[in-house]
Amino acid sequence: MGAYDVLRLVVLAVALAAALLSVGSWAVTSRRISPFSRLARVIRALSDPVLRPIEHGLVRQGRNPQDAPWWLLGMAIVGGILLLTLSQWLIEMALRVVAAEEAGPRALARLGVYLLVQLLSLALFARVIGSWIGAGRYNRWLRPAYRLTDWIVEPLRRFIPPIGIVDITPLAAWLLLQILLTILLKVM
Repeated sequence: MGAYDVLRLVVLAVALAAALLSVGSWAVTSRRISPFSRLARVIRALSDPVLRPIEHGLVRQGRNPQDAPWWLLGMAIVGGILLLTLSQWLIEMALRVVAAEEAGPRALARLGVYLLVQLLSLALFARVIGSWIGAGRYNRWLRPAYRLTDWIVEPLRRFIPPIGIVDITPLAAWLLLQILLTILLKVM
């Protein structure tokens, strides 16, 4: 059993623990389990240290603190998926770098160009998703994405008008990057 398989089992265990804590806390707060029973005290003793910080964060954002168990479950699932995806990507990149290193400097240069275009594509994706949730150019998390992609998006905006309220210039920039990547990889 490899390290990635162990990580998958750990993520599954964390997600199951979060699900049990969430369902248990919900059952106590909705009185499906008597709040004065021994089982309820055990559930509260296990779930309160985990859920209190989430509840405080929800209250600061003006949300309902009773939703904390479901936020915990969602964070465990989404965080696990992101962790597994990132670790799998890192393993694949390490294998690509080793293979490119064995193939010589030309393969390393091709890999560098490929990774640069993938980084720019990820920045375009972050820029689009950020615009959907209302986080724009001046958001501290999205500033790097805008800095990386403004050189290609802004000139395209002069030629491509928005379609209604939809700005398709990031899509056009992505297509242009893919065409450029194909041409560069054929030339190299």
